[in-house]
Amino acid sequence: MDSAFVGHVHALRLALTDPRFDACAVTGAFAVQPGARDVLDKAAALAPEGPGPYADRLADAVEAAGTFVQRPELGTLVASVPAGPAERDAATAAVAAVDDEAVRLRTAVKSRDGFFTTFFISPYSRYIARWCARRGLTPNQVTTASLITALIAAGCAATGERWGYVAAGVLLVVSFVLDCTDGQLARYSLQYSTMGAWLDATFDRAKEYSFYAGLALGAASNGDDVWGLAVGSMILMTCRHVVDFSFNEANHDATANTSPTAALSDRLDSVGWTVWVRRMIILPIGERWAMIAVLTAFTTPRIVFYALLIGCAFGALYTTAGRVLRSLTRKATRTDRAAQALADLADSGPLAELQARLLRGRAGSFGSVYVAALGTLLMVGAALYLPFGDPRLIAVAVVYAMAAGLAVSAPLKGALDWLIPPLFRAAEYVTVLVLAAKADVPGALPAAFGLIAAVAYHHYDTVYRIRGGTGAPPHWLVRTIGGHEGRVLLLTVLAAVLMSRAVDFPVALTAMAVFVALVVLVESIRFWVSSGAPAVHDEGEPA
Repeated sequence: MDSAFVGHVHALRLALTDPRFDACAVTGAFAVQPGARDVLDKAAALAPEGPGPYADRLADAVEAAGTFVQRPELGTLVASVPAGPAERDAATAAVAAVDDEAVRLRTAVKSRDGFFTTFFISPYSRYIARWCARRGLTPNQVTTASLITALIAAGCAATGERWGYVAAGVLLVVSFVLDCTDGQLARYSLQYSTMGAWLDATFDRAKEYSFYAGLALGAASNGDDVWGLAVGSMILMTCRHVVDFSFNEANHDATANTSPTAALSDRLDSVGWTVWVRRMIILPIGERWAMIAVLTAFTTPRIVFYALLIGCAFGALYTTAGRVLRSLTRKATRTDRAAQALADLADSGPLAELQARLLRGRAGSFGSVYVAALGTLLMVGAALYLPFGDPRLIAVAVVYAMAAGLAVSAPLKGALDWLIPPLFRAAEYVTVLVLAAKADVPGALPAAFGLIAAVAYHHYDTVYRIRGGTGAPPHWLVRTIGGHEGRVLLLTVLAAVLMSRAVDFPVALTAMAVFVALVVLVESIRFWVSSGAPAVHDEGEPA
């Protein structure tokens, strides 16, 4: 740090204490993490000459050596090294004119968020975040408190009593406030960590799906079986998120990434009120949790799930249709990295891999999505049409596995190939739901809920590893749990074997759920707590 530095404390904090980057700098200050220490030593040994502060020249030398140097956007914050008394006076006056604590609080809140979160949560949750920071609390502790609060809310809902539903609604809102607070605390105090990335990436879904289970248990205590609706809501939510993830991964680094549809969307966003309307109608997490909380307190679990299914189905159709139009009208070149990310998100197991090797490239990059769609429609349609345990469903599952392999046999660079992962998710999850419902035995649907939750965790874990820049989970993990096509085939075989004693089908589903959960969780925990995991903090769940 230059001894003549004049600027805000928070500007220095951004340059010197952010753990997400190996090297970070503002004018007059430069810091590196252990990963860039060797490069720093070499740059310092060269004693770079030239005008300007030595810290700036050193940062330039490190960057010239190939190490990325993060230079944070300071906005109204000041970071300077004055050359003389007049410049020092001007810089000092600029520092005095801006309250860096107010800037720190403002920037702790995400710049893009939903209407409910922006206007009903963030105005006060940022002060809760500051209160936590001043008392030494960490974002991970707040995240854990949010999870515990949501689990207590789920327990209250499971009572099936009106007081329990009211308490559950209140606690769910408290949990969401804490959920906003943990990210704001991380940004306020720059406490980003590998463990925080893992917790933040998984706990939101754990909270929401646990609450679904609590509602289903509460309804069951009153004689209303809504497990099918709970499973359906979880499937819809997960598939909707996979659409978001796949589209973003496919297009975030594509070249010539423009379209008339995207231009129209940008024009609509320039009209103030349309921004909030378009964010609200897709029912993002803030609006969704507020709706769940209010309906839980004043109505019944069945009405909660009906509202969820209708609202989320509309949001999913709206966003997916817009993205399909963008994809068809944009002239973009998809990168190899994007194609690999889509292949990883497809979650293809050994059966699909074998088929892909035998038919390498036969589907063609433009036809892959149509092969995947045909296989999905065939699998779901047969599961709905054929009776439980019908051996013909096994043959359909084999065809589905072949279609899955054919779909990924060529690099996924087609305009609509980002739809392949959500199609495969829908095929697998809906098959589990339909088979459990057709078994028509106690415990089948709760067991299906558990299996889908375990598999969905694996899919979310894959997404966040890719977003962190470390790539998908090791392929032995995908092979061990069978891939999506292997699990679908196994389910159809189990249904056929247990056709005459369907009462054992929930046991088979539970065994699958436990196996998948154990394998996936052990590897996930190992990765996210390891020193090799990325030091990132998720900036918010997709709608």
